[in-house]
Amino acid sequence: MHRIAVCVLLAATLFAQAPAKIPDLRFDVVSLKPSEGLGPGGGIRPEPGGQTYKATNCPIKLMIQVAYRVKAEQIVGGPGWLDADRFDMEAKAEKPSSADELHVMLINMLVDRLQLKFHHEKKDMPMYALTVDKGGAKLTPHEAASAGDPWIDQAAEKFLHMKLKATCAPMDYFAFRLSQLMDRPVVDLTNLHGGYDFNLEYTRDLPLGFPEGGRINGEEPDTSGPTVFAAVKQQLGLELKAQKGPVEVIVIDHAEKPSGN
Repeated sequence: MHRIAVCVLLAATLFAQAPAKIPDLRFDVVSLKPSEGLGPGGGIRPEPGGQTYKATNCPIKLMIQVAYRVKAEQIVGGPGWLDADRFDMEAKAEKPSSADELHVMLINMLVDRLQLKFHHEKKDMPMYALTVDKGGAKLTPHEAASAGDPWIDQAAEKFLHMKLKATCAPMDYFAFRLSQLMDRPVVDLTNLHGGYDFNLEYTRDLPLGFPEGGRINGEEPDTSGPTVFAAVKQQLGLELKAQKGPVEVIVIDHAEKPSGN
């Protein structure tokens, strides 16, 4: 079973704040240098133990996406190398830290190392509005006394069949995670506050260009099961509506390429 654990990294309000208002938390040691990898782009994630953040063969644009919880189309402007060039990063905090604290450190590292300057705008674009269904939400509020960082655990037990298990997940973060799995940004319009525990199981569409009669490991793909739209409604009491509307975007005003250290 392929499994990816994803920590909830920051409160929704942080996305809308200017960098100067972000808490002054920084990694103790940072190595950010051009990658020698020639393969496809890697990824970026905190390492187990709560002290290290690593990226391998990763474009800076992807780092910005993770830092500010946006899809690629929500980053506007900036030099071409943000997407074209690949970098390796290893950043270590002075002591074990929470997921939120590590994420603040990631944001501050990008601002410091890139001399990153940007502003926010609203841009009309295709998006999915995440709202509460008329029957009401079917979500379990997370017990405040329960310890541990919020996260969404994502698993694909077989091709196309997705399982998401959320622990203390705010709706804005759930919308962000759905955005990464869908073809357009998901905007949280639920007006639900706090963190929630829930499970979501659905079947993804076949990838674009998948050949008719194509097989995976010698078998025809199993396309049975609810779509994400049906699953969100039936299992969570929420609704995803395809529409065009205002979406928060980051406009890059200035960025300097890291030379490597």
